[in-house]
This record gives sequence, structure tokens and C-alpha cells, in this order.
Amino acid sequence: MVLSRRDFIKGGIVAAGAATALGGIGLARNLFAEKPMEIIDIDGENIQIENTQALRYIDLELSGELAKREQALWDLFSPCRLCPRNCNVNRAADRAGACSLGRDFKVASFAPHFGEERPLRGVRGSGTVFFSNCNLLCVFCLNWQINHRGDGTQTTHAELANMMLELQRRGCHNINLVTPTHVLPHIIKALRIAISDGLHLPLVYNSSGYESLEVVKLLDGIVDIYLPDFKYQDSAIAARFSKGAPNYTEHTAAAIKEMHRQVGTLRPNGIASRGVLIRHLVLPENLAGTDKFVRWVADELGTDTHVNIMSQYTPKFMANDYPPLNRRLIPGEFDQAMRWAREAGLRNFH
Repeated sequence: MVLSRRDFIKGGIVAAGAATALGGIGLARNLFAEKPMEIIDIDGENIQIENTQALRYIDLELSGELAKREQALWDLFSPCRLCPRNCNVNRAADRAGACSLGRDFKVASFAPHFGEERPLRGVRGSGTVFFSNCNLLCVFCLNWQINHRGDGTQTTHAELANMMLELQRRGCHNINLVTPTHVLPHIIKALRIAISDGLHLPLVYNSSGYESLEVVKLLDGIVDIYLPDFKYQDSAIAARFSKGAPNYTEHTAAAIKEMHRQVGTLRPNGIASRGVLIRHLVLPENLAGTDKFVRWVADELGTDTHVNIMSQYTPKFMANDYPPLNRRLIPGEFDQAMRWAREAGLRNFH
């Protein structure tokens, strides 16, 4: 890609930074330690970026801890215990787990994304990498071609590292790892390659929320921003609509509480660099348990927690076979969800 001079100044220098130009992990860390806060002007808009947040995974790599975390994730890869399904499949022998993947991984697409929440997309986009396949597998999946059918391109660790660096060169505010759970060891291996070549952007962990507490603890200091879904407040409903997922609600609640312990409440100052933002999709007939969800957030994480309560449910994939998921929200259902959020005392929801 050939950048214009204006795009180079706006994207290349600010986002890729002198750390990439100079090369070397230590140089990258020293540079950003000296410049912990940066105010940039993009088309007349002042954007504040906290560079220090991206140093956490660099420190882990320098200390050798990131290599240990990677190995711990490979240990959970075969037999596979990366997610709460604990399918115990020997994926290293290329046997497919519950996610339908064996030893390799695929990427469906990567690009700056301008449809994410404002604190993530900013003015230059969130650098999304969409991984193929999924560990939750909802019957109403909007991206079923990727998550269920597994559309995508088999990718190497070096290629994934280059994708991250290309998104940084293009000026993205973060690296947004979409549906990462089932391929985490691959991601960390690629991350370590990218760090050695100057990656320094905050990492976003964008997942279904159906996470193993053990795995989330291994991400402490690696992930800067957690972006989990909390889809259901009843595990029986989760099992019905998400391929029998065992104990979804209990696992997701524990995982999100650990995410919050690690990075705290999102505090966006123009562009978010650290914190938790929870997504919750309102479902017909309150199948998602929105009233219980908002109270859980207020009680367990605090009323300042950032929550995106989403109204865009659309019957997709196999939803027509699972009434009432075979229809959109009717007038009043989303309004009721927003009233519940206000009554729970949430202050940062939209």
C-alpha cells in the first residue's frame, strides 16, 4: 500500500511510531516510557492517547514471562481445555475440537473497523482481525459463515504478526482480536513476533464471554481492553441456543469479573487504552435476561461500568427454527431494556 504524505504523517508517524522505525523491543519500551501521553490533532480534533498502557505486554516479553504464558496456553491446547467446553481433543494431532479446528488456525479478514464503539474506533478505526470458527456457536449467529462454516484463510504465525503490524502502520488505534478464544496459543506466538518488530498498540480481546477463568488469568498483563459479550443470564437458555454450552452464565460471570479485576473500568479520554466494555444483545421475550444482566453489572462491577445494550437482533442462520428467535424485537422490548438499565443505576450505557 502506498501512503500519501498526509496519510503518512497522520497514520505512519503517530501509529507506527519511531519504535518501529528504530526497531527492537527495548527501544520501543524506552521511547514510550519517555512519552506516556500524546495529544494528536486529526482533522481538527484533539485525541488523547495513553501510550504507557501498551507497554505491559512488552515488559512481559522482555522478562520472559510472555514465553511462559504462551507455553501454558499450548499446554491447554492438547488435550484442548481452552474454553469451558473442555472437549479434551488432541488438536496438536489435527483432530477437530468443538470449534471444528485442529492444529492450525484461519483468519477471515483484517482491516480498520469503523463500526466498533466510539472509544475503540476513534478517527482511524479499530484494527480488527476476525478469526474463523468459534467456541460458542449460537443458532442466531450473524457471522455464521465465519463462525460455524469456518470460512477464512489458513494463516501462519508470521503472517498474523504482519497483519498486526500492517494495521498499526495504517494508523489503527488498537489491535482488535475478534473471536480469539479457541486460537489463543497461535495469537500469543504471533504477538511475540510482532513485538520484536515494534508492535506497541493496545490489545482488544473481543469475545463471546464464554471463557475459562484459568485462561483469562493467563491474559493478565497481555490484554489492555476486554470486549466480552454477556449473552444470557440463564445457562439453560444458553445451552439451548448455543450448542449445549455448559454453564454459560456461571463461566461468563466469573471471566468478566476477572477481566475487570485486571484492567478496571473503561476510562476513555478520546481513545480507550484500558478497561472493560461489555456487550449485551437484547433478545425477543427477554431471553437474554436483560433485567438480571444490568443488576448483575451494577452489583458486581459497579454502576460506572461501560455497557453497550444492543437493539439490532436479527434472525439469522438457524434462528427461524427456534421461536421466538425467529423475529426481530417488537416495539417496547428495547425501551424496556433501557429502563431496566436506568433503574439498576448504570451510568455508562448506550
